[in-house]
Amino acid sequence: MSVNKLRVMALMHRHLVPPETIADGTDITAEPWRTEYDVVSTLTAMGHEVRALPIHDDLGELRRASEEWKPHISFNLLEGFDDITIFDQNVVSHLELLKLSYTGCNPRGLLLARDKSLSKKLLAYHRIHVPDFEVFRIGRPIRRPKRLPFPLMVKSLTQEASIGISQASVVDSDDKLKERVAFIHESIGTAAIVEQYIEGRELYVGILGNQALQALPVWELFFKNMPEGAKRIATDRVKWSVKYQKKYGIDSGPAVDLPDAKNNEIQHLCKRAFRALELSGYARIDLRLDEAGNVWVLEANPNPQIARGEDFAASAEKQGVSYEALLQRIINLGLRWQPESVA
Repeated sequence: MSVNKLRVMALMHRHLVPPETIADGTDITAEPWRTEYDVVSTLTAMGHEVRALPIHDDLGELRRASEEWKPHISFNLLEGFDDITIFDQNVVSHLELLKLSYTGCNPRGLLLARDKSLSKKLLAYHRIHVPDFEVFRIGRPIRRPKRLPFPLMVKSLTQEASIGISQASVVDSDDKLKERVAFIHESIGTAAIVEQYIEGRELYVGILGNQALQALPVWELFFKNMPEGAKRIATDRVKWSVKYQKKYGIDSGPAVDLPDAKNNEIQHLCKRAFRALELSGYARIDLRLDEAGNVWVLEANPNPQIARGEDFAASAEKQGVSYEALLQRIINLGLRWQPESVA
């Protein structure tokens, strides 16, 4: 694939900078810096000039690197600033103030998707099915409204990557509800969102684009050997523990036995959700398909995992888009994005 050589500044957390040299036999897929390594090494192999810029709590480094090196684009792999995840949109706003192109989502889309309560209200306004919910702020009484019957799912209002989600997140009594909400408040330090638990299949759809959107094939999370009574949900361990995945036969791949009409309906729905939340670049929409065939949008993730072979890249590959072509497409979308287009 021939590409114009670009200066690409890869923004990443300081503890996720890949080592200069990697020992033979290193299992890169098990390393925390796997995504950063995949992006930097692939773009370099494609002929781009790539510099990794570790960012923690000083945006001055970003300004200096931008002025001195004059990159064509920043490849944004940050999911926060100074260890605060909700500040991710502030870094992107800073890139816009520097008039520096960037990959991924714009600040407004990051803000709208991050707040699960706000995003559900927006989606519901656009007549997209979302679970009914209630938000419990820190320091406020925990009283379940009558319109929310059990079982209920309790999670952080603003954290993603399944942080704070376990089998105990699905509750079936008021006592358990209070206990779990208190756990989110104390251990995660955010408000809790309590939503209707939707029993069904866990689906994901990757979306690429700014105005014209491409939906990638519908992907499914499979739970083959879950113990009796366990809920089929994407917990922290389901997502990140290889040992747990192997033990319980957890895998992902193209959705099975999905009629074409349902497949098209889901992809169209995900494009509508992407637009409703004013996202740009690329994102992953998380859904549930219940036994009656209803599709529910759980949330949108504008910072999905884009390591080689992970769900997003694998679903692109299924559609004939190689990893190299995917990264180039993400860059091209970033170069074409105009911040004032959402103003």
